[in-house]
Amino acid sequence: MSSVLLEARNIQKTYRKGLLGKTHKILDSCSFTLQEGETLGLCGPSGCGKSTLGRLLAGLEHPDSGQIFFHGKNIFTADKITKKRIRQKIQILFQDPQGTFHPVKKLGTSLHRVVDLYDLHLSESDMTTILSTVGLHPEILNRYPQEISGGQAQRLALARILLLKPEFIILDEPTSGLDISVQAQILHLLKDLKKKEKISYLFISHDRNVLSFMSDRIVYMTDGKLHPDENLMQKI
Repeated sequence: MSSVLLEARNIQKTYRKGLLGKTHKILDSCSFTLQEGETLGLCGPSGCGKSTLGRLLAGLEHPDSGQIFFHGKNIFTADKITKKRIRQKIQILFQDPQGTFHPVKKLGTSLHRVVDLYDLHLSESDMTTILSTVGLHPEILNRYPQEISGGQAQRLALARILLLKPEFIILDEPTSGLDISVQAQILHLLKDLKKKEKISYLFISHDRNVLSFMSDRIVYMTDGKLHPDENLMQKI
């Protein structure tokens, strides 16, 4: 029987915008749990807070209030060693992966930087195996970001994440900028990885068909609130 991997409790996030610094509540008392090996789909209109929630779960931003637990540990108040381990195990795959690679350095530099950052002990054979898992040849590491396609960039960004042996990946519109055939390849790759590596996903998307294909269950966000009610699908 699976157990709870991640839990968010009453997450609140407010931004200030405009010349007068008017406050805008982007997340309002968001709570949910994610089981080990589960894919939770997240749908909602643009600007409703989906990506903000993803960034909070990845530890890239802090909530104004509320708590996020990973294996029962608070990701913001844990000790330094535990925080580093959590950062390794929770990763995020963005819509535009090419922007996450250094523009004037070879792609291999970005992957080796992750290895060094987390003191990973990986051989060249290990690197080759991971690249093969996502359908890439090691030769791509000698190229620059502008020399590869969007699909290749997404695969390479995923390979960089897999180096860390993650347990939870936030997928923020990971296929929205790709053509249909490449989208299908990436989605099937993600499904295969979930099964083989027992990875949990939060899959953020506007595409109802993609969410239905990828998710074990779907929640909907409107006005910063999460709703499990499937009737809201028709409004989004």
